[in-house]
Amino acid sequence: MPCHALPCPPSRQRGAGTCIGPVGPTGPGLCLGGRSRTAGAGLTATCPQRPRRWPRQRPGRLTCQRGGGRQRGAEPLQQRQRGAPVMAPRGCCVPCPWAFAPGRLRDVGAAPAGSEVLGEQGQEEEMGEDRLKEHMDNLLDKSAKTRQAALQSLRLALSSRILSEFLLERRLMLTDSLEKCLKKGKGEEQALAGTVLTLLCLQMGSGSEGEEVFRSLKPLLVSVLTDSMASPGARQSCATALGMCCYIAAADLEDLVSCLSCLEGIFSPLSAGEGGSVPAQHGPLHCNALQSWSLLLTICPPSHIKSILDNCWLKLPPLLSSSSVALRILAGETIALVFELAQDVEEDLCHQDTEFLRAQLKVLATESNKYRAKTDRRKQRSIFRDILRFIESGEYQEETIRFGLECMYLDSWARQRTYQAFKEVLGSGIRHHLQNNELLREIFSLGPPLVLDAATLKASKVSRFEKHLYNSAAFKARTKARSRVRDKRADVL
Repeated sequence: MPCHALPCPPSRQRGAGTCIGPVGPTGPGLCLGGRSRTAGAGLTATCPQRPRRWPRQRPGRLTCQRGGGRQRGAEPLQQRQRGAPVMAPRGCCVPCPWAFAPGRLRDVGAAPAGSEVLGEQGQEEEMGEDRLKEHMDNLLDKSAKTRQAALQSLRLALSSRILSEFLLERRLMLTDSLEKCLKKGKGEEQALAGTVLTLLCLQMGSGSEGEEVFRSLKPLLVSVLTDSMASPGARQSCATALGMCCYIAAADLEDLVSCLSCLEGIFSPLSAGEGGSVPAQHGPLHCNALQSWSLLLTICPPSHIKSILDNCWLKLPPLLSSSSVALRILAGETIALVFELAQDVEEDLCHQDTEFLRAQLKVLATESNKYRAKTDRRKQRSIFRDILRFIESGEYQEETIRFGLECMYLDSWARQRTYQAFKEVLGSGIRHHLQNNELLREIFSLGPPLVLDAATLKASKVSRFEKHLYNSAAFKARTKARSRVRDKRADVL
Protein backbone atom coordinates (compact mmCIF):
# COMPACT_ATOMS: atom_id res chain seq x y z
CA MET A 1 0.00 0.00 0.00
CA PRO A 2 1.56 3.32 -1.04
CA CYS A 3 2.23 6.09 1.42
CA HIS A 4 -0.08 9.10 1.28
CA ALA A 5 1.72 11.36 3.69
CA LEU A 6 1.54 15.08 3.06
CA PRO A 7 4.84 16.73 2.08
CA CYS A 8 6.45 18.95 4.64
CA PRO A 9 6.98 22.69 4.12
CA PRO A 10 10.54 23.54 3.04
CA SER A 11 11.32 25.18 6.37
CA ARG A 12 10.50 21.95 8.29
CA GLN A 13 11.63 19.29 5.85
CA ARG A 14 14.27 16.83 7.01
CA GLY A 15 15.74 14.11 4.89
CA ALA A 16 15.64 13.43 1.18
CA GLY A 17 11.92 12.82 0.65
CA THR A 18 8.51 12.84 2.26
CA CYS A 19 8.27 9.07 2.72
CA ILE A 20 10.95 6.39 2.78
CA GLY A 21 8.89 3.25 3.11
CA PRO A 22 5.45 1.68 2.90
CA VAL A 23 2.80 1.95 5.56
CA GLY A 24 2.89 -0.70 8.22
CA PRO A 25 0.03 -3.11 8.66
CA THR A 26 -0.87 -2.00 12.13
CA GLY A 27 -2.63 1.26 11.26
CA PRO A 28 -1.94 4.97 10.85
CA GLY A 29 1.35 6.65 11.51
CA LEU A 30 2.25 8.28 14.80
CA CYS A 31 3.51 11.86 15.12
CA LEU A 32 7.00 12.22 16.54
CA GLY A 33 7.28 16.02 16.21
CA GLY A 34 8.28 16.63 12.61
CA ARG A 35 8.56 12.95 11.58
CA SER A 36 5.93 10.15 11.53
CA ARG A 37 6.60 6.56 12.58
CA THR A 38 4.33 3.66 11.76
CA ALA A 39 3.38 1.43 14.65
CA GLY A 40 4.27 -1.87 13.04
CA ALA A 41 6.93 -1.46 10.39
CA GLY A 42 9.05 1.10 12.21
CA LEU A 43 9.45 3.24 9.07
CA THR A 44 9.32 7.02 9.16
CA ALA A 45 7.75 9.70 6.98
CA THR A 46 7.87 13.46 7.24
CA CYS A 47 4.87 15.16 8.90
CA PRO A 48 3.84 18.74 8.06
CA GLN A 49 2.42 19.43 11.48
CA ARG A 50 4.36 21.80 13.69
CA PRO A 51 6.89 19.83 15.73
CA ARG A 52 5.97 19.28 19.31
CA ARG A 53 8.49 20.96 21.58
CA TRP A 54 9.26 19.69 25.02
CA PRO A 55 10.38 21.57 28.13
CA ARG A 56 13.96 22.73 27.92
CA GLN A 57 16.32 20.62 30.03
CA ARG A 58 19.91 20.89 30.98
CA PRO A 59 22.47 19.61 28.43
CA GLY A 60 22.45 15.85 28.32
CA ARG A 61 19.25 15.53 30.37
CA LEU A 62 16.44 15.20 27.81
CA THR A 63 13.51 13.63 29.68
CA CYS A 64 9.96 12.69 28.86
CA GLN A 65 6.92 14.28 30.46
CA ARG A 66 5.27 10.93 31.19
CA GLY A 67 8.10 8.96 32.60
CA GLY A 68 11.21 10.28 34.24
CA GLY A 69 14.71 9.33 33.31
CA ARG A 70 16.96 9.90 30.37
CA GLN A 71 15.90 8.31 27.09
CA ARG A 72 18.31 6.11 25.21
CA GLY A 73 19.91 7.87 22.30
CA ALA A 74 18.93 11.37 23.42
CA GLU A 75 21.47 13.96 22.30
CA PRO A 76 22.45 17.04 24.31
CA LEU A 77 20.66 20.30 23.50
CA GLN A 78 23.78 22.24 22.49
CA GLN A 79 24.71 19.54 19.94
CA ARG A 80 21.48 19.95 17.97
CA GLN A 81 21.43 22.01 14.87
CA ARG A 82 19.76 25.42 15.09
CA GLY A 83 16.23 25.21 13.74
CA ALA A 84 16.00 21.40 13.85
CA PRO A 85 12.76 20.04 15.39
CA VAL A 86 12.93 18.53 18.85
CA MET A 87 12.17 14.78 18.67
CA ALA A 88 9.72 13.40 21.18
CA PRO A 89 10.67 10.27 23.14
CA ARG A 90 9.15 6.98 22.08
CA GLY A 91 6.86 6.74 25.04
CA CYS A 92 5.21 10.10 24.27
CA CYS A 93 4.01 9.51 20.69
CA VAL A 94 0.57 10.85 19.84
CA PRO A 95 -1.48 10.04 16.71
CA CYS A 96 -0.82 12.55 13.94
CA PRO A 97 -3.97 13.65 12.08
CA TRP A 98 -1.88 14.68 9.06
CA ALA A 99 0.13 11.51 8.60
CA PHE A 100 -0.99 9.20 5.76
CA ALA A 101 -4.30 11.03 5.12
CA PRO A 102 -5.42 10.24 1.55
CA GLY A 103 -7.88 13.12 1.44
CA ARG A 104 -5.11 15.69 2.05
CA LEU A 105 -2.79 14.97 -0.79
CA ARG A 106 -3.37 18.29 -2.55
CA ASP A 107 -2.24 21.61 -1.14
CA VAL A 108 -5.08 23.49 0.48
CA GLY A 109 -4.82 27.08 -0.77
CA ALA A 110 -4.51 29.86 1.74
CA ALA A 111 -7.24 32.46 2.10
CA PRO A 112 -6.95 35.56 -0.06
CA ALA A 113 -4.69 38.26 1.32
CA GLY A 114 -7.44 40.89 1.18
CA SER A 115 -9.82 38.87 3.37
CA GLU A 116 -7.04 38.21 5.88
CA VAL A 117 -6.27 41.93 6.10
CA LEU A 118 -9.93 42.80 6.57
CA GLY A 119 -10.25 40.12 9.24
CA GLU A 120 -7.23 41.45 11.10
CA GLN A 121 -8.54 45.00 10.90
CA GLY A 122 -11.91 43.87 12.27
CA GLN A 123 -10.23 42.07 15.16
CA GLU A 124 -8.10 45.13 15.93
CA GLU A 125 -11.18 47.37 15.93
CA GLU A 126 -13.00 45.01 18.29
CA MET A 127 -10.02 44.88 20.62
CA GLY A 128 -9.74 48.68 20.50
CA GLU A 129 -13.41 49.10 21.37
CA ASP A 130 -13.09 46.65 24.25
CA ARG A 131 -10.16 48.64 25.61
CA LEU A 132 -12.09 51.88 25.28
CA LYS A 133 -15.01 50.37 27.18
CA GLU A 134 -12.60 49.27 29.91
CA HIS A 135 -11.10 52.78 30.12
CA MET A 136 -14.56 54.32 30.35
CA ASP A 137 -15.43 51.95 33.20
CA ASN A 138 -12.18 52.86 34.96
CA LEU A 139 -13.27 56.51 35.12
CA LEU A 140 -15.52 55.50 38.03
CA ASP A 141 -12.76 53.69 39.92
CA LYS A 142 -11.93 54.71 43.47
CA SER A 143 -8.22 55.05 42.77
CA ALA A 144 -7.14 58.45 41.44
CA LYS A 145 -4.21 56.90 39.56
CA THR A 146 -6.53 54.50 37.76
CA ARG A 147 -8.82 57.34 36.73
CA GLN A 148 -5.90 59.42 35.48
CA ALA A 149 -4.53 56.50 33.47
CA ALA A 150 -7.97 55.95 31.92
CA LEU A 151 -8.28 59.64 31.04
CA GLN A 152 -4.82 59.62 29.48
CA SER A 153 -5.68 56.57 27.36
CA LEU A 154 -8.96 58.14 26.25
CA ARG A 155 -7.17 61.34 25.32
CA LEU A 156 -4.72 59.47 23.11
CA ALA A 157 -7.48 57.42 21.48
CA LEU A 158 -9.80 60.36 20.76
CA SER A 159 -7.01 62.53 19.36
CA SER A 160 -5.66 59.89 16.97
CA ARG A 161 -8.83 58.13 15.73
CA ILE A 162 -12.34 58.89 14.49
CA LEU A 163 -14.75 57.31 17.00
CA SER A 164 -17.99 59.18 16.37
CA GLU A 165 -20.16 56.08 15.91
CA PHE A 166 -18.69 54.35 18.96
CA LEU A 167 -19.19 57.39 21.20
CA LEU A 168 -22.65 58.25 19.95
CA GLU A 169 -24.37 55.64 22.13
CA ARG A 170 -22.03 56.17 25.10
CA ARG A 171 -21.80 59.95 25.21
CA LEU A 172 -24.15 60.32 28.18
CA MET A 173 -22.23 57.81 30.29
CA LEU A 174 -18.90 59.41 29.35
CA THR A 175 -20.26 62.90 30.04
CA ASP A 176 -21.41 61.86 33.53
CA SER A 177 -18.01 60.31 34.26
CA LEU A 178 -16.19 63.46 33.12
CA GLU A 179 -18.48 65.59 35.25
CA LYS A 180 -17.56 63.54 38.34
CA CYS A 181 -13.85 63.85 37.49
CA LEU A 182 -14.18 67.63 37.20
CA LYS A 183 -16.13 67.91 40.45
CA LYS A 184 -14.29 65.48 42.72
CA GLY A 185 -10.89 65.27 41.03
CA LYS A 186 -7.93 67.49 41.72
CA GLY A 187 -5.09 68.91 39.69
CA GLU A 188 -4.04 66.64 36.86
CA GLU A 189 -7.28 64.67 36.85
CA GLN A 190 -9.32 67.84 36.26
CA ALA A 191 -6.94 68.96 33.52
CA LEU A 192 -7.20 65.60 31.72
CA ALA A 193 -10.99 65.58 32.10
CA GLY A 194 -11.20 69.01 30.44
CA THR A 195 -9.06 67.83 27.52
CA VAL A 196 -11.13 64.64 27.05
CA LEU A 197 -14.30 66.74 27.14
CA THR A 198 -12.94 68.93 24.33
CA LEU A 199 -12.10 65.87 22.24
CA LEU A 200 -15.53 64.34 22.93
CA CYS A 201 -17.23 67.50 21.69
CA LEU A 202 -14.96 67.46 18.64
CA GLN A 203 -15.96 63.86 17.89
CA MET A 204 -19.67 64.58 18.33
CA GLY A 205 -19.60 67.57 15.98
CA SER A 206 -21.81 70.63 15.79
CA GLY A 207 -25.13 68.77 15.88
CA SER A 208 -27.55 68.25 18.70
CA GLU A 209 -25.28 65.66 20.37
CA GLY A 210 -22.37 68.08 20.67
CA GLU A 211 -24.65 70.87 21.86
CA GLU A 212 -26.04 68.58 24.54
CA VAL A 213 -22.55 67.78 25.82
CA PHE A 214 -21.60 71.47 25.88
CA ARG A 215 -24.77 72.62 27.62
CA SER A 216 -24.48 69.99 30.35
CA LEU A 217 -20.89 70.81 31.33
CA LYS A 218 -20.63 74.53 30.57
CA PRO A 219 -21.53 75.69 34.13
CA LEU A 220 -18.94 73.35 35.62
CA LEU A 221 -16.23 74.59 33.25
CA VAL A 222 -16.99 78.21 34.16
CA SER A 223 -16.94 77.31 37.86
CA VAL A 224 -13.50 75.69 37.72
CA LEU A 225 -12.10 78.44 35.47
CA THR A 226 -13.15 81.26 37.78
CA ASP A 227 -12.13 79.45 40.98
CA SER A 228 -8.92 81.05 42.20
CA MET A 229 -8.27 78.12 44.56
CA ALA A 230 -8.26 75.52 41.76
CA SER A 231 -4.97 74.29 40.34
CA PRO A 232 -3.49 76.33 37.44
CA GLY A 233 -3.42 73.26 35.18
CA ALA A 234 -7.12 72.59 35.71
CA ARG A 235 -8.00 76.24 35.02
CA GLN A 236 -5.94 76.25 31.83
CA SER A 237 -7.61 73.08 30.58
CA CYS A 238 -11.07 74.44 31.38
CA ALA A 239 -10.29 77.71 29.57
CA THR A 240 -9.36 75.76 26.44
CA ALA A 241 -12.35 73.42 26.78
CA LEU A 242 -14.79 76.33 27.24
CA GLY A 243 -13.55 78.10 24.11
CA MET A 244 -13.33 75.00 21.91
CA CYS A 245 -16.69 73.52 22.94
CA CYS A 246 -18.40 76.88 22.48
CA TYR A 247 -16.80 77.26 19.05
CA ILE A 248 -17.96 73.79 17.99
CA ALA A 249 -21.39 73.38 19.57
CA ALA A 250 -22.79 76.74 20.73
CA ALA A 251 -26.06 77.44 18.92
CA ASP A 252 -27.22 80.61 20.71
CA LEU A 253 -25.61 84.03 20.76
CA GLU A 254 -26.15 84.21 24.52
CA ASP A 255 -23.80 81.27 25.11
CA LEU A 256 -21.17 82.89 22.88
CA VAL A 257 -21.39 86.26 24.63
CA SER A 258 -21.26 84.72 28.12
CA CYS A 259 -18.18 82.65 27.23
CA LEU A 260 -16.46 85.74 25.77
CA SER A 261 -17.09 87.79 28.92
CA CYS A 262 -15.89 84.95 31.17
CA LEU A 263 -12.64 84.52 29.24
CA GLU A 264 -12.11 88.28 29.01
CA GLY A 265 -12.28 88.50 32.79
CA ILE A 266 -9.35 86.07 33.02
CA PHE A 267 -6.81 87.76 30.74
CA SER A 268 -7.90 91.35 31.28
CA PRO A 269 -5.14 93.40 33.00
CA LEU A 270 -7.71 94.79 35.44
CA SER A 271 -8.05 91.32 36.97
CA ALA A 272 -4.30 90.74 37.15
CA GLY A 273 -3.63 92.94 40.12
CA GLU A 274 -3.71 96.50 41.34
CA GLY A 275 -0.89 97.66 39.09
CA GLY A 276 -2.64 96.44 35.94
CA SER A 277 0.28 94.26 34.85
CA VAL A 278 0.11 90.55 34.17
CA PRO A 279 1.95 88.43 36.75
CA ALA A 280 4.52 86.03 35.31
CA GLN A 281 3.20 83.00 37.21
CA HIS A 282 -0.22 83.36 35.56
CA GLY A 283 1.16 83.58 32.02
CA PRO A 284 -0.03 80.13 30.83
CA LEU A 285 -3.55 80.69 32.16
CA HIS A 286 -3.75 84.08 30.44
CA CYS A 287 -2.47 82.49 27.22
CA ASN A 288 -5.17 79.81 27.23
CA ALA A 289 -7.91 82.31 28.02
CA LEU A 290 -6.74 84.77 25.36
CA GLN A 291 -6.42 82.01 22.76
CA SER A 292 -9.98 80.81 23.43
CA TRP A 293 -11.27 84.39 23.40
CA SER A 294 -9.65 85.15 20.05
CA LEU A 295 -10.98 81.85 18.65
CA LEU A 296 -14.53 82.85 19.55
CA LEU A 297 -14.00 86.24 17.91
CA THR A 298 -13.77 84.51 14.53
CA ILE A 299 -17.42 83.35 14.73
CA CYS A 300 -18.91 86.50 16.25
CA PRO A 301 -21.61 88.29 14.21
CA PRO A 302 -20.68 91.74 12.81
CA SER A 303 -22.87 93.56 15.35
CA HIS A 304 -21.00 92.09 18.28
CA ILE A 305 -17.64 92.69 16.56
CA LYS A 306 -18.41 96.43 16.50
CA SER A 307 -19.13 96.48 20.23
CA ILE A 308 -15.85 94.66 20.92
CA LEU A 309 -13.94 97.16 18.77
CA ASP A 310 -15.47 100.03 20.75
CA ASN A 311 -14.91 98.63 24.26
CA CYS A 312 -12.60 95.63 24.55
CA TRP A 313 -9.74 95.77 22.08
CA LEU A 314 -7.85 98.48 23.99
CA LYS A 315 -7.29 95.93 26.77
CA LEU A 316 -4.92 94.01 24.49
CA PRO A 317 -1.94 96.45 24.11
CA PRO A 318 -0.98 96.27 27.83
CA LEU A 319 -0.41 92.52 27.37
CA LEU A 320 2.47 93.30 24.99
CA SER A 321 4.59 94.31 28.00
CA SER A 322 4.17 90.92 29.73
CA SER A 323 7.26 89.02 30.84
CA SER A 324 5.97 85.88 29.07
CA VAL A 325 7.06 85.67 25.44
CA ALA A 326 4.16 83.36 24.62
CA LEU A 327 1.65 85.88 25.98
CA ARG A 328 3.31 88.76 24.11
CA ILE A 329 3.18 86.85 20.83
CA LEU A 330 -0.40 85.72 21.38
CA ALA A 331 -1.45 89.28 22.24
CA GLY A 332 0.18 90.57 19.04
CA GLU A 333 -1.57 87.95 16.92
CA THR A 334 -4.89 88.81 18.57
CA ILE A 335 -4.38 92.50 17.80
CA ALA A 336 -3.74 91.61 14.15
CA LEU A 337 -6.92 89.50 14.19
CA VAL A 338 -8.91 92.45 15.57
CA PHE A 339 -7.59 94.70 12.77
CA GLU A 340 -8.56 92.05 10.22
CA LEU A 341 -12.09 91.77 11.61
CA ALA A 342 -12.34 95.57 11.62
CA GLN A 343 -11.52 95.59 7.90
CA ASP A 344 -14.24 93.00 7.28
CA VAL A 345 -16.90 95.12 9.00
CA GLU A 346 -15.48 98.33 7.49
CA GLU A 347 -14.51 99.90 10.79
CA ASP A 348 -11.59 102.30 11.07
CA LEU A 349 -9.21 101.90 14.02
CA CYS A 350 -6.76 104.65 13.04
CA HIS A 351 -6.52 107.16 15.88
CA GLN A 352 -3.91 108.23 18.42
CA ASP A 353 -4.02 104.92 20.29
CA THR A 354 -3.14 102.95 17.16
CA GLU A 355 -0.12 105.20 16.54
CA PHE A 356 1.24 104.33 19.97
CA LEU A 357 0.47 100.67 19.25
CA ARG A 358 2.50 100.75 16.03
CA ALA A 359 5.45 102.23 17.86
CA GLN A 360 5.21 99.47 20.45
CA LEU A 361 5.05 96.80 17.74
CA LYS A 362 8.15 98.24 16.05
CA VAL A 363 10.06 97.96 19.31
CA LEU A 364 9.06 94.30 19.69
CA ALA A 365 9.91 93.59 16.04
CA THR A 366 13.48 94.88 16.51
CA GLU A 367 14.13 94.05 20.16
CA SER A 368 17.65 92.86 20.96
CA ASN A 369 17.81 93.01 24.77
CA LYS A 370 20.30 90.54 26.16
CA TYR A 371 18.24 89.71 29.24
CA ARG A 372 15.79 87.78 27.03
CA ALA A 373 16.61 84.35 25.66
CA LYS A 374 18.06 84.23 22.16
CA THR A 375 15.40 81.83 20.82
CA ASP A 376 12.63 83.97 22.34
CA ARG A 377 14.03 87.10 20.70
CA ARG A 378 14.29 85.41 17.32
CA LYS A 379 10.75 84.05 17.43
CA GLN A 380 9.32 87.32 18.70
CA ARG A 381 11.02 89.42 16.01
CA SER A 382 9.85 87.11 13.23
CA ILE A 383 6.18 87.12 14.28
CA PHE A 384 5.97 90.81 15.13
CA ARG A 385 7.48 91.74 11.75
CA ASP A 386 4.55 89.93 10.12
CA ILE A 387 2.08 91.61 12.48
CA LEU A 388 3.49 95.07 11.80
CA ARG A 389 3.49 94.47 8.03
CA PHE A 390 -0.16 93.47 8.15
CA ILE A 391 -1.24 96.48 10.22
CA GLU A 392 0.66 98.93 8.01
CA SER A 393 0.01 97.48 4.54
CA GLY A 394 -2.60 94.72 4.98
CA GLU A 395 -0.26 91.97 3.71
CA TYR A 396 -0.45 88.50 5.25
CA GLN A 397 2.25 85.89 4.75
CA GLU A 398 0.43 82.78 3.53
CA GLU A 399 1.24 79.40 5.07
CA THR A 400 0.68 75.97 3.53
CA ILE A 401 -0.32 72.90 5.57
CA ARG A 402 0.12 69.54 3.84
CA PHE A 403 -1.58 66.32 4.97
CA GLY A 404 -1.65 63.19 2.84
CA LEU A 405 -2.37 64.12 -0.78
CA GLU A 406 -4.05 67.39 0.17
CA CYS A 407 -2.91 70.81 1.27
CA MET A 408 -4.58 73.71 3.05
CA TYR A 409 -3.71 77.40 2.83
CA LEU A 410 -3.75 79.68 5.87
CA ASP A 411 -4.30 83.06 4.24
CA SER A 412 -5.74 85.07 7.14
CA TRP A 413 -5.25 85.60 10.85
CA ALA A 414 -8.70 84.11 11.57
CA ARG A 415 -7.86 80.93 9.69
CA GLN A 416 -4.46 80.73 11.38
CA ARG A 417 -5.99 81.15 14.85
CA THR A 418 -8.53 78.39 14.17
CA TYR A 419 -5.85 75.98 12.97
CA GLN A 420 -3.57 76.69 15.94
CA ALA A 421 -6.43 76.11 18.40
CA PHE A 422 -7.27 72.68 16.96
CA LYS A 423 -3.59 71.81 16.74
CA GLU A 424 -3.13 72.55 20.44
CA VAL A 425 -5.87 70.06 21.31
CA LEU A 426 -5.19 67.28 18.79
CA GLY A 427 -1.38 67.41 18.75
CA SER A 428 0.06 64.94 16.27
CA GLY A 429 -3.44 63.71 15.34
CA ILE A 430 -4.29 66.97 13.55
CA ARG A 431 -3.36 65.55 10.14
CA HIS A 432 -5.49 62.44 10.59
CA HIS A 433 -8.48 64.53 11.61
CA LEU A 434 -7.98 66.93 8.72
CA GLN A 435 -8.15 63.94 6.41
CA ASN A 436 -11.13 62.13 7.96
CA ASN A 437 -13.02 64.36 10.42
CA GLU A 438 -16.07 65.85 8.70
CA LEU A 439 -16.31 68.71 11.20
CA LEU A 440 -12.77 69.96 10.57
CA ARG A 441 -13.16 69.56 6.83
CA GLU A 442 -16.31 71.65 7.00
CA ILE A 443 -14.65 74.35 9.11
CA PHE A 444 -11.69 74.68 6.72
CA SER A 445 -13.81 74.17 3.57
CA LEU A 446 -11.99 71.02 2.47
CA GLY A 447 -15.03 69.16 1.16
CA PRO A 448 -15.91 65.52 1.89
CA PRO A 449 -13.11 63.13 2.89
CA LEU A 450 -11.19 61.54 0.02
CA VAL A 451 -11.51 57.79 -0.54
CA LEU A 452 -8.17 56.43 -1.76
CA ASP A 453 -6.97 52.87 -2.24
CA ALA A 454 -3.55 51.53 -1.32
CA ALA A 455 -2.26 51.62 -4.92
CA THR A 456 -3.03 55.34 -5.25
CA LEU A 457 -1.35 56.13 -1.94
CA LYS A 458 1.74 54.16 -2.92
CA ALA A 459 1.96 55.83 -6.34
CA SER A 460 1.64 59.29 -4.80
CA LYS A 461 4.67 58.91 -2.53
CA VAL A 462 7.78 60.74 -3.62
CA SER A 463 11.01 58.78 -3.63
CA ARG A 464 13.91 59.74 -1.39
CA PHE A 465 16.06 60.68 -4.37
CA GLU A 466 13.41 63.05 -5.73
CA LYS A 467 13.07 64.67 -2.31
CA HIS A 468 16.84 65.14 -2.21
CA LEU A 469 16.87 66.81 -5.63
CA TYR A 470 14.00 69.12 -4.68
CA ASN A 471 15.61 70.14 -1.38
CA SER A 472 18.97 70.76 -3.08
CA ALA A 473 17.37 73.01 -5.70
CA ALA A 474 15.38 74.91 -3.05
CA PHE A 475 18.47 75.35 -0.90
CA LYS A 476 20.47 76.68 -3.84
CA ALA A 477 17.77 79.16 -4.83
CA ARG A 478 17.35 80.34 -1.23
CA THR A 479 21.09 80.85 -0.82
CA LYS A 480 21.28 82.95 -3.99
CA ALA A 481 18.32 85.10 -2.95
CA ARG A 482 19.73 85.75 0.52
CA SER A 483 23.25 86.42 -0.66
CA ARG A 484 22.04 89.34 -2.79
CA VAL A 485 20.66 91.02 0.32
CA ARG A 486 23.38 90.12 2.81
CA ASP A 487 26.55 90.85 0.83
CA LYS A 488 26.79 94.62 0.42
CA ARG A 489 30.60 94.84 0.19
CA ALA A 490 30.54 95.25 -3.57
CA ASP A 491 28.27 98.28 -3.30
CA VAL A 492 30.47 99.84 -0.62
CA LEU A 493 33.65 99.37 -2.63
